[in-house]
Amino acid sequence: MRILGLTGSIGMGKSTTAKMFEEAGVPVYDADATVHRLYEGEAVAAIEAAFPGTTVDGKVDRTLLSPRVVHDSEAMKKLESIVHPMLRAHHQKFVDDARKSGAPVAVVDIPLLYETGGESRVDAVVVVTTAADVQRERILARDGMTPEKLDAILAKQLPDAEKRRRADFVVDTSHGLDPVRIRVREILEQVVKLPIRRA
Repeated sequence: MRILGLTGSIGMGKSTTAKMFEEAGVPVYDADATVHRLYEGEAVAAIEAAFPGTTVDGKVDRTLLSPRVVHDSEAMKKLESIVHPMLRAHHQKFVDDARKSGAPVAVVDIPLLYETGGESRVDAVVVVTTAADVQRERILARDGMTPEKLDAILAKQLPDAEKRRRADFVVDTSHGLDPVRIRVREILEQVVKLPIRRA
């Protein structure tokens, strides 16, 4: 089984591309969705113990947690030390289940794949991209998003040009959904011919 890492900066159309892989019958692991589930269950007690007052009704409240960690690298490290081992366990279970199902390809959708060294755990990387003006327009249309917030998010992410340079495959979402579907099919045809390279 080949594992494809799917990544891309905020607002590039990564979630849409992940859905297209799912539509093509490929198992997809969504790191963000897994974090959401952890924040509603498994990670709640440990996060409340580390950051008292950040949970409400048995769930982590991101609006309370975010200000405590966003500009404090030590606090962020503490949060990551709680969440990352849980994420790794869920990721491993997904890979094991996909392999048992006989799937030739599985996709792991990880926003900070390069930033966290995740490319060593996949066989090939798909980077989703779009024009910079399209990206800004998409993100600034989101509720609660400001230019300052966007700049802070982008500052933590590897530049799009660098991601594209390092990618095995690039998906451009600037021209609507049909070209994305075609590209996903092309990638699935090609990836099964690649060698397994993950560590």
